[in-house]
Amino acid sequence: MKTYLDCISCFVRQGLDSARLVSDDEQIHEQVVRQVLRLAVNLDISQTPPAMGQQIHRLIRELTGNEDPYRQMKQRFNRLATDMCDELEDRVAMAEDPLEAAVRLAIAGNIIDLGVKTSIAESAIEEVVRNCLTAEFDGQQVEAFRDSVDQAEKILYLADNAGEIVFDRLLIEQLPREKITVAVRGNPVINDATMDDAKFIGLTDIVEVIDNGSDAPGTILETCSQSFRDRFEDADLVIAKGQGNYETLSDLDKNIFFVLKAKCPVIAEHIGCEIGDMILCRNPSVKVN
Repeated sequence: MKTYLDCISCFVRQGLDSARLVSDDEQIHEQVVRQVLRLAVNLDISQTPPAMGQQIHRLIRELTGNEDPYRQMKQRFNRLATDMCDELEDRVAMAEDPLEAAVRLAIAGNIIDLGVKTSIAESAIEEVVRNCLTAEFDGQQVEAFRDSVDQAEKILYLADNAGEIVFDRLLIEQLPREKITVAVRGNPVINDATMDDAKFIGLTDIVEVIDNGSDAPGTILETCSQSFRDRFEDADLVIAKGQGNYETLSDLDKNIFFVLKAKCPVIAEHIGCEIGDMILCRNPSVKVN
């Protein structure tokens, strides 16, 4: 997916929000905004939005000297989601279709996206969980997903954010874990999940977890490690969480199911849905035999 002009104001907002999160120094805030605007002037809009996001967050880490500006917030949301886990597990276990319930909860967890909004209240997460469990959902996509999981031999699950990764675990527990490898980011960027987050929530105890070697807020294959690219190529099913993974992978001819909540007008228009919709969809570019 290319970058749209509407993305540029979001880049500036995200850069300023991140700078304010880690520093009270208004001079640093101004530096970040000015340099983001310079980056925007030379922006190649044929690239995906996470390519610009990668540059912005490298810039913020350099200017602030903070290698993981969102660390405390990631820890907070990991703890919050973990505290919710027992109740959510019960909801999945009691559901008429546990897999569909787990998919719904995985989508609900995608609300924990600090690239879209840097402040998310616990009550907002609880409300999204309630809504996602009862909202209308495309049963045909659930069945297509179920069939793809059954037919796959090697499944690569691309995680998105800290906190959200707890909701991902609920879905992974409904899948054939012997087939699954989970991939997290190789280095901190925004609140995207890294290996530390996977270990904290116990994901490494139930499936193999690898990192992708990259600090992009999406999966830009050319910036990922060769070992990750080999795993990606070898997988016959990829489950990709979140908007960043959709932005970077939706043009590929590969069997990918995207699992996300549409939180951005550009994404919603690209998918053909409304803002706030729950999305479980096969890669629109894949050629299905």
